[in-house]
Amino acid sequence: MKRFLTILTLWGLLLSGHTCPANAAPHQLGGFTLDTDISGYKQQVEMKSSLPIRYADNIREVAARETNEFKSGLIAYGTCAVPNKIVRIKLKYADDSKAFFDMLLARYEAKFGKAAEWRGDPFHIVITWKWSFIDSKGNHISLILQHNKLDTDEKIGNSVKLTLIDAIDKDRQCYEKTHPVSTVGNLQSSSAQNSQPDWDKLLPR
Repeated sequence: MKRFLTILTLWGLLLSGHTCPANAAPHQLGGFTLDTDISGYKQQVEMKSSLPIRYADNIREVAARETNEFKSGLIAYGTCAVPNKIVRIKLKYADDSKAFFDMLLARYEAKFGKAAEWRGDPFHIVITWKWSFIDSKGNHISLILQHNKLDTDEKIGNSVKLTLIDAIDKDRQCYEKTHPVSTVGNLQSSSAQNSQPDWDKLLPR
């Protein structure tokens, strides 16, 4: 029985190993804090740059002003369930070098432990590590550190992203309730799916 309980304990530790302790969960990055009002950062962002995120109209992003530590960034905030509350902080470090990234990664690991998930490509052209947290309030938070010097489809250089996942989900669900999908749009989509493809328009020539 004792051996069985020991195995169960070890199994539980393995299952929970991908989530860092609540007291380690980060909430602040580059002078910004998750779940605080964007209006309190008017000196740190360009409010005129505010735009909705593509395919997520409920979330808006503003450009962060350049600092000595960070070259650029985008601060996302909600508009429905968490109006004006910061839900994601994306910043690009001023130093783009791989040497700086290696120093960053070592310090991240010293503070938060080994990353739970590899998100980069198999050839390490884009190096991306992800940490996952649940804070003392039960909020799920993700932290992603990335280095990229070659892939132009990704942000070039060294970047970091801190996301309050639950807040984004709540805001999306709120927006979907107040902005239902048009029935006409659904009928058009269904009709398009049932029609024969116009291959002349689909193929290059």
